Amino acid sequence: MTIHAQALLFDNDGTLVSSLASVDRCWTRWATEYGITAEEFARIELHGRPAAEIAADLLPAEIVPQAVARIEDLEVDDVPNGGVHLLPGTRGFLDSLPGDRWAVVTSATRRLAEARLDAVGILPKTLVAADDITRGKPDPEPYLLAARALGVDPAHCVVFEDAPAGLASGRAAGMTTVALTTTHQAHQLRADLVVENLSALSALVTEQGVEISPRA
Repeated sequence: MTIHAQALLFDNDGTLVSSLASVDRCWTRWATEYGITAEEFARIELHGRPAAEIAADLLPAEIVPQAVARIEDLEVDDVPNGGVHLLPGTRGFLDSLPGDRWAVVTSATRRLAEARLDAVGILPKTLVAADDITRGKPDPEPYLLAARALGVDPAHCVVFEDAPAGLASGRAAGMTTVALTTTHQAHQLRADLVVENLSALSALVTEQGVEISPRA
């Protein structure tokens, strides 16, 4: 199938980059510091959600702001430790796109997102982060905000995601969705198109927009 789009909206962690090693180190340390048991932590959906929501699921409301600041510090400080790298196909796919036709839409804070993107040499012109929204994925707000920032009708946007919450956000925004099986299995991902990673796709820029197709 060929997908026609005016704007491409990418989740970051698990879609453009992998930060799983860093996330595991930092959140494990954070949970220990706040006395959260392994059983409690295992019940929480971690991937693709803002840290504030995760902390609110685990801790009393009065200490959530402090706990969120702590995990942000841990993750930003961990970036130079080698826990972040580009996923296959990311560089070539983004390099084929005009800079004003794509955005990064992440559940991370702007400070953390910029640290991770800078570490791998990705400099998006448009970035929507946790700081910019009031409701995180699976709510459609993050992707609708990105579409508005690019000046594109949501119906003409394509969302690239690896997590069910992010795909649900894209669907709720009325956008076409492409799932990458980098952190979840294909049967766990509901999307218009499911591929292994961005290396499985090609993008052709035309006067009408961007045509996205699976590689033969």
